[in-house]
Amino acid sequence: MAQSDIPRLELESVIGFSGKVHGGMISHPDGVHILYPLGACIVVREVGNPKSSDFLYGHNDAITCLAVSPSGRYIASGQSTHAGFQADVCVFDFEERRLIHRMLLHKEKVQSLAFSPDEAFLASIGGVDDKTVVLWDVETGRPLCGAPAHHTETFTVKFFNNNSLKLMTGGEGSLRVWTVDLDSRKMNPIDINMGNMRRQITSIAIEATDKYAYCGTPSGDVICCQLENANVFKMQGPQQKLTGGVKALILNTTGDVVVGSGSGEVKVLSKINLTVQSEAKVRGGVSSIALVGPHYMVGTCTSNMYFINGGNFRSELRMTCHSEAVNDIVFPAGFSAVFASCSGSDIRVWNALKCSELLRIEIPDRSCNCLQFTRDGSMIVSGWSDGKLRAFGPQSGKLVFSINDAHIPESGKRGRAGSKIGVTSITTSASGEFIITGGSDGLVRVWRLNGSSCTLESSMKEHKAAVNALVVSDDDTECVSASDDGTCIVWDLTRFIRRNILYSQTYFRAVEYYVDESQLLTTGSDKSITYWDSVDCNAIREVPGSTTGELNALSISPDGAFIATGGNDRILKVWDYDTGDCVGVGLAHSLSITKVRVAPDCQKIVSVGEEGAIMIWKTDNISVSGLQ
Repeated sequence: MAQSDIPRLELESVIGFSGKVHGGMISHPDGVHILYPLGACIVVREVGNPKSSDFLYGHNDAITCLAVSPSGRYIASGQSTHAGFQADVCVFDFEERRLIHRMLLHKEKVQSLAFSPDEAFLASIGGVDDKTVVLWDVETGRPLCGAPAHHTETFTVKFFNNNSLKLMTGGEGSLRVWTVDLDSRKMNPIDINMGNMRRQITSIAIEATDKYAYCGTPSGDVICCQLENANVFKMQGPQQKLTGGVKALILNTTGDVVVGSGSGEVKVLSKINLTVQSEAKVRGGVSSIALVGPHYMVGTCTSNMYFINGGNFRSELRMTCHSEAVNDIVFPAGFSAVFASCSGSDIRVWNALKCSELLRIEIPDRSCNCLQFTRDGSMIVSGWSDGKLRAFGPQSGKLVFSINDAHIPESGKRGRAGSKIGVTSITTSASGEFIITGGSDGLVRVWRLNGSSCTLESSMKEHKAAVNALVVSDDDTECVSASDDGTCIVWDLTRFIRRNILYSQTYFRAVEYYVDESQLLTTGSDKSITYWDSVDCNAIREVPGSTTGELNALSISPDGAFIATGGNDRILKVWDYDTGDCVGVGLAHSLSITKVRVAPDCQKIVSVGEEGAIMIWKTDNISVSGLQ
């Protein structure tokens, strides 16, 4: 079956926001919705209602810029891609939530987009390898004209508010006004006279009458230019520059300038003299500001989303999510309403129904590689890049115990570039008496839980590279470890010796027991899903899991009917366990999928990726032989 014929999985909800995209969060003119990028998809949701999300698909790589037309009819987005390839510009119909144009001209990256006031044209700016400005016909999706934007990199483009044939661009030492000549299909630039001042322009806002333009700079000041009959510098401010530079800039309903800085400052500057009128502080560098009526939504590079009241200018955290690659995700045994994830220096516990954060645990300057709930749900045990094993209370977040040197990072014994160090995998026994860990040192260690403490029971050394995954049998008599050295070892947990071993020309990334433990399933760098007999460890079946990317994650549904996998091809795939056929695909991740988990009730699948997204997929339309 061709991939286009395979049913698409429906996204139930998403936890995530690509906060590092400059100007990525925008408000829709209807005053009800906000839009923001998440990996390769655009999230459309109502202000104050994170569960009311729709998704716009069209890109195959990370979205880099976003724009909405003045009436809100069209949404445009640009993406990045690999060197030498063309980067897509996509135009969507907002009401119908569908892609209407895919436009290709720019190389490697689309830097910025803007609609004309009459919505007839769309202007786009290419990245550092492109450096062109292109004018597109929105109705046909065809380019009308274009020109080199500047000999240096250009970062932003804006149309005038009352003239669809005039626009501005700003970049590295450049600030230009362009006039479009449709008859000759040319764009003619005029440089704004800045005198001896040299600035990098990263954002532009043009006031309603087109007399003045306000420009944000990494220097921390705002430049005001007079456009009407002059095109000259007028003033700059505020007197005390913003720390970390101006990263976002818009005009509010009164025409005053609202700016956000790289240090988390949000300030309202007077349109008359650029003095500070109001200010607030948020966590993380500000990357975007959206005007919602008299109020503001602020996005930060740490992927936090704040609401700032336009009256008292107080900030309130509305949404938070991971801003780095998510390394692991896990449900408590038999409980689908809550799950935990780890990324960078923090562990977070989420309400799966409301998609809200319940708990956050942070260990600065360390990276959490893996985590697991104990079977009774009383602790979250986690493995860290400093080699420590740490356990926390799942409600309080308090440290229960910490084991130093649980695994010593040995960088010389890593099986592949970029692999994790320290404690790299973790699982717990069915009885709740043991924790089993694997590390980048190749060791598999068994730890006995004694209330709120933990002691080493045994250390088993046969792997020659990092241990990526562990699974324990239901009777706690054996466990299986998957490693980068091309082996999966079955360990006897009563005598702590090797019981069996299976070999393959692959980096094993994941291993799971089938529900009746008659078989083992593995995935890895060979891009295949392999079924093994759990007794003699012989391969029974090999299913091609991907044609383009390694498989990093595998999860078997608790009823044994289907398998979910994900990997470097960025596609979540669901497989019929009995037939080995692909019965569903999920397309939304823009970077590699790192982990996949089927919920204990089989009603949802959760996938996480390197872009920091947590995607929750419905399983309603999955049709497998085991469920018929």
